[in-house]
Amino acid sequence: MTPEALKVLQKSDPVMKRLIKEIGPLDFEARTKRSPFESLVQAVAHQQLHGKAAQTILARFVALFPGNKFPKPEQIAEVPDDILRGCGFSRAKVLAIQDIAAKSLEGVVPTSRQIVKLSDEEIISRLTEVRGVGRWTVEMLLIFQLGRPDVLPVDDFGVRNGFQVAYGLPEHPTKKQLAEHGVCWQPHRSTAALYLWRAADKSKVKSVEP
Repeated sequence: MTPEALKVLQKSDPVMKRLIKEIGPLDFEARTKRSPFESLVQAVAHQQLHGKAAQTILARFVALFPGNKFPKPEQIAEVPDDILRGCGFSRAKVLAIQDIAAKSLEGVVPTSRQIVKLSDEEIISRLTEVRGVGRWTVEMLLIFQLGRPDVLPVDDFGVRNGFQVAYGLPEHPTKKQLAEHGVCWQPHRSTAALYLWRAADKSKVKSVEP
């Protein structure tokens, strides 16, 4: 997130200007040191789970490979399915992790050095070839791991909820409505998405206040 991004958003959209003023600067830093392989495994582990549960399972998974901060793709093939299941992964997630490893070795999943040279759509196209990895998962990687500045995840419930709250809509916007409005946020749609997530979070807090 840059001062330029905030300036563009405030100038292009009065509602976003108000939202930025209410929330203030966001403390956001992309985890750029994670490899695409690790990012995808982390993302699959977190699917449909609370953060704590996913972290517990990941800790067991990493413990299978002593001496490594995180396992390498070639090490995954050496581990029997039942051992991976024993970490707490579902069968579907085991198959997804094995496919992430296999496609990393094949070169479908790029290395850290390769991925920075690819466009957002090239990355989405390649990574969605992996079992269990959809467009939303890759968009989260683009924003939170790669720090790409112009990603608008229109499928994300939180982003759409934040848009409804911030813009005072009677119901959730459609993907098309959000995408069309988001044109005015280019080329800083990732920053807009971060503010919409915060707007959604603030509305949850208000809803539980006495």
